[in-house]
Amino acid sequence: MTDSTRTERDSLGTRTVPGEAYWGIHTARALDNFAITGDSIGRYPALVAALAAVKQAACRANRALGILDARRADAIESACDEIRGGALHDQFPIDPIQGGAGTSTNMNANEVIANRALELLGYDRGSYPELDPLDHVNLGQSTNDVYPTAVRIAFVRHIRELVAALRRLADAFDAKAEEFADVIKMGRTQLQDAVPMTLGQEFGTFAVMVGEDCDRLEEGIALLCESNLGGTAIGTGINGHPSYPALACAHLAELTGERITPAANLIEATQDCGAFVQVSGILKRVAVKLSKTCNDLRLMSSGPTTGFGEINLPPVQAGSSIMPGKVNPVIPEIVNQVAFEAIGNDLTVTMAAEAGQLQLNAFEPIIAYSMLRTTTHLTAAVDTLATKCVAGITPNRDHLEQGVRRSVGIVTALTPYIGYAASARIAKQALHTGQSVADIAIELGLLTPEAIEEVLGARKLAGLAGHSAVGSGEGVTEGRVRARER
Repeated sequence: MTDSTRTERDSLGTRTVPGEAYWGIHTARALDNFAITGDSIGRYPALVAALAAVKQAACRANRALGILDARRADAIESACDEIRGGALHDQFPIDPIQGGAGTSTNMNANEVIANRALELLGYDRGSYPELDPLDHVNLGQSTNDVYPTAVRIAFVRHIRELVAALRRLADAFDAKAEEFADVIKMGRTQLQDAVPMTLGQEFGTFAVMVGEDCDRLEEGIALLCESNLGGTAIGTGINGHPSYPALACAHLAELTGERITPAANLIEATQDCGAFVQVSGILKRVAVKLSKTCNDLRLMSSGPTTGFGEINLPPVQAGSSIMPGKVNPVIPEIVNQVAFEAIGNDLTVTMAAEAGQLQLNAFEPIIAYSMLRTTTHLTAAVDTLATKCVAGITPNRDHLEQGVRRSVGIVTALTPYIGYAASARIAKQALHTGQSVADIAIELGLLTPEAIEEVLGARKLAGLAGHSAVGSGEGVTEGRVRARER
């Protein structure tokens, strides 16, 4: 094009837009009206690609139904293919937070696709009599079925990426569980010594917690694959072909590889944001559990000389501008902060879903923006935790074993053999004198050294040993009797 600008018209009048822009007048008005975040929908490739996929599926359905000619349909499909492949994402400049229930996002997509299709047909951008953003690209559609469907597809892609990252994190924890399988330590409840366990058991638990969240996210994907496409304005399907919903969803499933199905009731699906609320709740669950795990890692690595000092996190940067040699748990800290954001975003989604009125929820843009940021940031945080922290954790073996030997918590293991009262007496004396539980039990004549060794063996304490001799009580009981006889 030789001109640096072009003039476009809508129902409000005319506007001049840059000649090189693929977007048009509706996008220009949105740029004027919505300048909130400094972000743009073009920075979320999954959303832009999903918009193009919905438009392409609609195009295929309209062609099959005989209401869109092959020449225009071919051009629209080619433009959508390019966008789905990563082209022209810089032509989606509008703010993700916008009024109009996503209308500006839909208009932006219509204009970019139309102008690229016009180029492919040999026309200048803006030659809308030949191929119009609304009459052809948006044929049989409404923002109210296009936008939520595209948002759902984008979420599915983001969640699949998050699940993959979580599985990598679970593998990292599993590897450490195996590596630390023989490292004995004290378990804690309410930050107080409880009973012994292994560091491997602790890290294995982290892996299980992460794996459970993967399963819940996979369940959430199924909810997001139900679409109101074809419902048009409020779900009644006005201006649409009766065969369009099933046909468009079938084409969308083929394009995305997801099991997209029409909602059972398009009116309900157009106004109900319950699936977003539920999936956002699962994301909050992921965030809460990740943050709790990172709290544990920070506690276990605290010190290094005056804290728990059980494990060493890999040092990734200097920790202080004033305290030489200080290293901070910065990777768990960043995951904590992303988790806090995700929890806050879930509240935003909840309030936005609740604020919907009658046949449409006007606040889906903030739902989309909140959940896209949550999934994007959680995925990055999870991968960072796995690669920059968990993979490099090492144990302080001697310190952990000495802690077990010094702890009064191991007295719990004696209770089945000497009773609660005697065990409590030993615990109190150990705390008062600093003597070990084993020495006091022997000194009081409650158990022989051989029986103590049998009961307080490291594998036995961690629940890893068999219960043949000890489980029957015979060896320990005989030892106790012999000790008392002496």
